[in-house]
Amino acid sequence: MVSIIVKHLKNGIQWIVFLFIVGSAIGSACAFFLWSLDEVTHIRWTHPWLLYGLPLGGLLVALLYHHYGASVEGGTNLILDEIHQPGGGIPKRMTPFVLFGTLLTHLCGGSVGREGTAVQMGGSIASAFARFLKFKDRKLRILLMSGIAAGFAGVFGTPLAGAIFAVEVLAIGKIQWNILLPSLIAAYIGDWACSAWHIHHTQYSVSSHIPFNFTYIDFVVKVLLASILFGGTAKLFSELTHFTQSYFKRIITIPYLRPFFGGMIVIGLTYWVGTQDYLGLGVSNPNPHSVSILTAFYEHLPPWAWLLKLLFTVVSIGSGFKGGEVTPLFFIGATLGNAIAWALNAPPDIFAALGFIAVFAAAVNTPLACTLMGIELFGPENGLYFALSCFLAFVFSGHSGIYLSQKITKPKPFTKHSFEDTGLRALQERKRIKGKPLI
Repeated sequence: MVSIIVKHLKNGIQWIVFLFIVGSAIGSACAFFLWSLDEVTHIRWTHPWLLYGLPLGGLLVALLYHHYGASVEGGTNLILDEIHQPGGGIPKRMTPFVLFGTLLTHLCGGSVGREGTAVQMGGSIASAFARFLKFKDRKLRILLMSGIAAGFAGVFGTPLAGAIFAVEVLAIGKIQWNILLPSLIAAYIGDWACSAWHIHHTQYSVSSHIPFNFTYIDFVVKVLLASILFGGTAKLFSELTHFTQSYFKRIITIPYLRPFFGGMIVIGLTYWVGTQDYLGLGVSNPNPHSVSILTAFYEHLPPWAWLLKLLFTVVSIGSGFKGGEVTPLFFIGATLGNAIAWALNAPPDIFAALGFIAVFAAAVNTPLACTLMGIELFGPENGLYFALSCFLAFVFSGHSGIYLSQKITKPKPFTKHSFEDTGLRALQERKRIKGKPLI
């Protein structure tokens, strides 16, 4: 009995050491990434003409991937595939490639995010460490999921949400609870390591608080209506992104030319709308009254701001620019929530917060992680509304999502078809063959 306890204790200490090393490395990488991202964003703000370099920047990154980075082209989906079925491994070059590609895209104004970069860096660093330790199968999966958790927590400053995201994102309808503890440890270490470099995350302010009871039934109805729209918007974003990717591949057969033409379209869209508010991350803006995620919490923004950001992001991601989709989804959700709030005479800060997390939850199929993210970012006072909105948006987005490597272990409620033991990529292929949408 004593020998068994000693064996488990030794194994636990070893894993804590492993997770500390991996989490610290990933958190430090996230700190460098966030610092660099902030620097290139400010450079773009002070030099708006850099937008004209977007086509050439996209061409350069695509050429690098075409000649030297074909093995990491799959991005986040490659990491999810490796977790589902370990074997091929994740090349170490994924980290420098995605880091350089994302920073150059942001320098020139591409409408992409940062979570894809953080998750890919986390998966790549964790994979390199696992390869050094000769980990396989279950141990490899644990370390890869812990890497995702650390990357997510480091880049957003939400360790609890990062841990849940890592165990929830793999499959719709099933959470990998048996790997929650190592993911939780890695997430908190990743967040700690990032903060230790004096990296400060954006602070959001939600001052309104509506009690969750029958006295405010009209407010609950408004939240329900908004959540349905959040889910539909997430589905629209996912489907348009996949369609745009397929369309670019079909009409432009040379891969490295796709972001070149995508950059030209983004420049055209910028001239069309007459502002650069929809370029880059969009978290903040040099003009405190312009459209951004932060101003969505208190300004009366144009009701079509969310749609414009959606178009900019779909073109950027669909044509092959590197980065991620999540921060643009935050922008889309927050500005959509702002528009709904003003239309329904509801508090803009609460509805911006609801849209912020619910559109993300529906597009990535992680309602629990996004509920916790809402609590970590905006406080627990409106936690029940966060949960209601995230889970409703998740249901009403149907079987869609930005990560095609997600599996479906249990179909969502109110669906017409049985999709057990399949994946989103298979559904996309089925749609392409049949030529009609599935929900």
